[in-house]
Amino acid sequence: MSCNCQCSTDKKNDPRFQQLDEIIKQHKEQAGSLIPVLHKAQGIFGYLPEEVQIYIAEGLNVPLSEVYGVVSFYSLFTTVPRGKYVINVCLGTACYVKGSGRIMENLKKELGISVGETTEDGLFTLEGCRCIGACGLAPVLTVNDQVHGRLTEDDVPRLIRLYKLKEEQAS
Repeated sequence: MSCNCQCSTDKKNDPRFQQLDEIIKQHKEQAGSLIPVLHKAQGIFGYLPEEVQIYIAEGLNVPLSEVYGVVSFYSLFTTVPRGKYVINVCLGTACYVKGSGRIMENLKKELGISVGETTEDGLFTLEGCRCIGACGLAPVLTVNDQVHGRLTEDDVPRLIRLYKLKEEQAS
């Protein structure tokens, strides 16, 4: 498969695009395959830049407008790089009443970013959501797939240190 777009990436030699080719081949003939392919592509690239969207549109033989429409509609997808650790603070009623708004403010200060932004080192992206479904643990946030509950605003520095320490140990 080849992309006709003017992209800087040499796709034939890029293992990410080779992996994406395999995924497209597996799903090409299946109805409703766009979302699973986009999801897997985001797992490979970390986000869905325009060149990846074009590549998928051509590979699945669907209009680019359809690909972009799906990417821009679903909050699961992102067109900008995210941090290695995506912090999602629940702002649903139970969590908010128990202090998730203050936790969010402390995270913004501690990380030096706003909601929807990523730290300069590429480690953290800060997001908010309406409900994680763990109201009994309120207030709750997730870091990737890890749930952290019964938090206070004073837990924020410890939580950030925990994930920074993971990075240091992995290096």
